[in-house]
Amino acid sequence: MKPWRLVLVVLLLAVGATAGSIAWWLDRPLPLAGAAVELSIEPGMSPREVAGAWVRAGVQTPDWALYQWFRASGQARRIRAGSYEVEAGITPRSLLAKMVQGDESYERVRLIEGWTLRQFRAALAKAPHLKPSTAQMSEAELLAALNLPALAGATSAEGRFYPDTYLYSRGVSDLTVLRRAAQAMQRQLDAAWAQRADGLPITTPEQALILASIVEKETGQAADRGRIAGVFVNRLRIGMPLQTDPSVIYGLGEAFDGNLRKRDLQADTPWNTYTRRGLPPTPIAMPGLAALRAAVKPEATQALYFVARGDGSSVFSNDLGAHNRAVNQYQRGQAAPAARP
Repeated sequence: MKPWRLVLVVLLLAVGATAGSIAWWLDRPLPLAGAAVELSIEPGMSPREVAGAWVRAGVQTPDWALYQWFRASGQARRIRAGSYEVEAGITPRSLLAKMVQGDESYERVRLIEGWTLRQFRAALAKAPHLKPSTAQMSEAELLAALNLPALAGATSAEGRFYPDTYLYSRGVSDLTVLRRAAQAMQRQLDAAWAQRADGLPITTPEQALILASIVEKETGQAADRGRIAGVFVNRLRIGMPLQTDPSVIYGLGEAFDGNLRKRDLQADTPWNTYTRRGLPPTPIAMPGLAALRAAVKPEATQALYFVARGDGSSVFSNDLGAHNRAVNQYQRGQAAPAARP
């Protein structure tokens, strides 16, 4: 064999061996420093910076090798910012595909029907990998940050967020979750208001939201929700005080120790529906969809009173005499006030 042919054969074999090695490396699981490696890729990071960040996070391979793979693939510019998590078995090929597809790692936070804003914010503060951007904001500042108008001039943000489970990318601001929850509540409220019954004694979506929050807090069993809404609507129609304990408790704030006393019912606050007629000035909790619908389409009833049986359900009465008998039957001997309206 002539020398030049021998050199050519050697070069071809070397190229083939190199190509085979690269193909083997691309599909070989990358060693990790732990069971999983997390990385947040910020907007504007270069492919070289991304490769180095993965290695510093715990992907045990030369950063130059990752960077050269990103470049050679032709997809380096398609890497998306976001929060990612990789586990054992990830290969250089699948790592790049994950970032190009934006296959991020998400966390979740669940917001419960009937929670107050204070409970909502406490849940956000405990949510993993969520940046607490609003932790020091007042409610007025929170409304301004979210570009939400105040309801009836009030600076309260109570009831403005829809209870649901929210997914979020790791490292995002809690303002992102709050904004989505506020938008969801507005959509649900608008939809419910569009389907409202005729002749209601509430005239704005904001009043529907307040009433729905009361219905949410008063309902022990879902089957009673529409009738409870009907009781409150009946009271509003005739100018009768709503006399709902949850609104009084809300007005007491942190002073409430779990035991509602007679003096609490007599202590006037804007939310005391024993001392003041009509709806309180703000919602008292975050109502869910069923409560919103009940507030705008209450069950037709003649009842003006209800009292809890103790099993979550309620007994409804059309007049005070029947109500007092129900109170004696179901709440006799309780230290709480004589009745829950």
